[in-house]
Amino acid sequence: MVHVGIAGIGFMGVTHYKAMQLVTGGRVSAISSRDPAKRAGDWTAVKGNFGGSGGTHDLSGVTCHATFEDLLADDAVDLVDICLPSPTHRDRSIEALEAGRHVLVEKPIALSVADADRMIDAARANDRLLMVGHVLRFWPQWRFLKQALDDGRYGRLRALNLRRIIALPDWSATISDFAANGGPMIDLHIHDVDFLLYLLGRPRRVRAIGNVRDDRVEYVSAIYDYDDGPRVSCQSGAIATAARPFFQAFEACFERATVAFSTSTEPEGCSAEPRRSGAQRLTVYRSTDDGVGAEFPEFDDADGFAPQLQHAVDCVTQGTASPFIDAAQARESLEVVMLEDEAVRSGEPVDL
Repeated sequence: MVHVGIAGIGFMGVTHYKAMQLVTGGRVSAISSRDPAKRAGDWTAVKGNFGGSGGTHDLSGVTCHATFEDLLADDAVDLVDICLPSPTHRDRSIEALEAGRHVLVEKPIALSVADADRMIDAARANDRLLMVGHVLRFWPQWRFLKQALDDGRYGRLRALNLRRIIALPDWSATISDFAANGGPMIDLHIHDVDFLLYLLGRPRRVRAIGNVRDDRVEYVSAIYDYDDGPRVSCQSGAIATAARPFFQAFEACFERATVAFSTSTEPEGCSAEPRRSGAQRLTVYRSTDDGVGAEFPEFDDADGFAPQLQHAVDCVTQGTASPFIDAAQARESLEVVMLEDEAVRSGEPVDL
């Protein structure tokens, strides 16, 4: 049994705690939070851009620590799940690794490539696993897209568009503080960049335009050059109205099918039901000798958090590095995002 200690009971910490209830071979044995109400299981004040309130939880059987240092001193903890603000990722990860713990840290790995390198060096020096929570690699609809590309079921991928737009959250001062967290490029756009690298590898060049606010890129529209490969574009940013706090989508045009998916958090009275035609439901549009139509693949997993945490637990159990969320992959995703930021500011293509 892998004993997990969750550091930070905010939106992502609560999300990971709930997902861990679906994991086999691992359990949450400890948490850390400065808030006494959270240590008592009252997470009703926790909010996010999807998923509703944090709720209340019976934490009997879970050791509740007031500090991160106390969590590291808990000998029962094998894997520290760091769900703290991005500016803390470097130091907290290194401290946990040096304390002999394996680490799963939320994305981004860090706010600079140099900091990511320090974290990777610490993992290597202490012979511990360092994994980074790039959850799209486990999200069922995005996983379907990866499988379709790999097995060639729909022929060659000709074009791909990715979108991820949010409103500035009113539930997190840290996420809204671009100076502290690096801005939407590092905090938000990195989701799709990481998946793109997983799906197609590193592009040769990126062209990008965007909006800059408070010296941070708040919106980006990018085109990635894969030479003779598919035409790939992505739009991402924190510029939506508060009435639509979260939206993510992709559309992949294969030779014999178009695969589309989108999901969003909608205001009251604006429902996406009955979940048809690419809205809130993966749709495969196909043309055959018998005509045209659509298919709606179904998935056992509601999202990617439980599969990601299951994978992290399995890696610790087996003592093997992750082929999906290893820190070196997260470092490359951060590096590409930083170069893309340079393309926005310079107005010139940047070789990758």
